[in-house]
Amino acid sequence: KFEFNPKDGIDNPALSLAEDMDGERVGEPRFYLLNKSSTETFGFCLHEELGCRGHIIRQIELGGLAQRRGLQDGDRLLQVNGHFVDHMDHDRVVHKIKASGNQVLLVVLDGDSYEAAKALGKDLSQMLPADLRPRLCHIMRDKSGFGFSVSGPEGVKGTFQLSVRQDGPAERAGVPPGSWLLELNGASVRSYSHAQLARKVCGPRAGAWGRGASNVTERPAFPIQLKQSGSKVTLLVASTAVEEFYRLRGLQVTAALADTSWLPFKVRELHMVKGPAGYGFLLKEDDCSSGATGQFLWDVDAGLPAEQAGMKEGDRLLAVNGESIEGLDHQQTVLRIRAHDNQVTLLVIDPAGDEFYQSVGFGDPVWFRRG
Repeated sequence: KFEFNPKDGIDNPALSLAEDMDGERVGEPRFYLLNKSSTETFGFCLHEELGCRGHIIRQIELGGLAQRRGLQDGDRLLQVNGHFVDHMDHDRVVHKIKASGNQVLLVVLDGDSYEAAKALGKDLSQMLPADLRPRLCHIMRDKSGFGFSVSGPEGVKGTFQLSVRQDGPAERAGVPPGSWLLELNGASVRSYSHAQLARKVCGPRAGAWGRGASNVTERPAFPIQLKQSGSKVTLLVASTAVEEFYRLRGLQVTAALADTSWLPFKVRELHMVKGPAGYGFLLKEDDCSSGATGQFLWDVDAGLPAEQAGMKEGDRLLAVNGESIEGLDHQQTVLRIRAHDNQVTLLVIDPAGDEFYQSVGFGDPVWFRRG
């Protein structure tokens, strides 16, 4: 059955099914996509308790986001943003949630079902799909184009399936054949008709429409020319299995949940142990390309821990010890770095990568941390 709070509508229902295994009632995992503003919390705490197994949902705030979405006291957390976490160190799991920014996808199992599944020796990771994530792909065109075309049913907005040329730029960038287009250069295509998409991204050839041969009227595939995108384009795509999984649960697929392993721009994790002369860098506050305020790393001293860890002049700081600095001012960020006397782990991105994420509207690239 679908369980949802009428106050929130049916935009984000949690699918809850149950089955009977050897006389024990073992429920199915439930999926929650939590979106919060920068001034609120997700509305729950994650506990590790003596005598209890798993990462336990506790202290659900009355009227808060977690309660409105349907999380229950005692639920066990199984996945964070598509990553199985039941076997992970508790602090690492907490850091994963904090590093998610303002949006996180959680998969939980109720406490009784969790204990029953453990007693039965059930592999909890096998209860979950292998990969729930859409894919973010950055394509550089060659002399023949971008290497993919688009088709879909006539009269249906936002439904665009991709055909990918073998060994073309799209395939090399990681676009799976037959995947569904969700976003183009950071903008959702859900409201686009085929004509609107064609006008936005294609040249004159997009006007050559026809009817498909099947009983479902379909526009033929048209080669993407993307004149507005110049020599590059960034797509958020999902396989049929991933798209169906989210759709059946009423969850919107977003870039924050994406597999970014195919992107040429990576965040970097720098672990530093303080030396006699300190870490060897300065933190300065400045404007990001988006106009927001950011914290940047400068004056990296040769031979000191910062340089040895891989810090580069102009890197933007995203997280400290696994926690996003989104919303922190300069002094608060400095205090967080100094919270541990002798060592710190920083998540950073270089200027080119930072500009890329900002330009396509994906906000804080801390969302795209791997692992």
